[in-house]
Amino acid sequence: MARKLDKQKALAMRQKGMSYSQIKEKLGISKSTLSGWLYNMPLSAERIRELQADSPIRIEKYRNTMRTKREARLDEVYNKVSKDIGSISKKDLFLAGLFLYWGEGTKAQKGSVNLTNTNPAMLKFFIKWLELFDVKRKNLKVKLHLYSDMNIKKSVAFWSKELKIPISQFRKSYIKKTQLKSITYKNGFGKGTCCVMFDNRDLWEYIIMSLKYISQISDKNFRP
Repeated sequence: MARKLDKQKALAMRQKGMSYSQIKEKLGISKSTLSGWLYNMPLSAERIRELQADSPIRIEKYRNTMRTKREARLDEVYNKVSKDIGSISKKDLFLAGLFLYWGEGTKAQKGSVNLTNTNPAMLKFFIKWLELFDVKRKNLKVKLHLYSDMNIKKSVAFWSKELKIPISQFRKSYIKKTQLKSITYKNGFGKGTCCVMFDNRDLWEYIIMSLKYISQISDKNFRP
């Protein structure tokens, strides 16, 4: 009796356009049994195309194929870039840091060389750049901008480990009253925003004047 009921269910499902795999998943009936029950109920070519388009396995294979192609393409681009750029000299690092500071660094706060970002790699580069001016990590200060629903201790520990700066050099974090979960665009904000600071009037003035010089010569050299 149960077998007859399963067959009736399988027939009804097939009439709705379900595949053997879908029916098997619902009823636990082997495909060989379903083949015997449903041999005279083939699906239309259009329905087969629809099932193939919705197949999780097919979609996953497609994603893997596209990911492999994308990774291979990016590897080629990376190889080309590595040849085009080659090694980076001390002067290259100096100029790159100036342009980074021009875009992301604090200019208005006189006497304080600060850079704020959510990307640890960018702040690591900034710290490396400061070493060109004989700035030691032990003289740096760090301040985090976090949301009220974030784990403050974990965020501080994360940035301390990433930047290799002891927690004792961290100033009290600024906690925003809004919550991270209420922010629609979360990319980059998982560990908050980090500001690396070095208070030094002479260095700040040197950087600002360097940016002024670059601005003037670029305007002169690249004027149409």
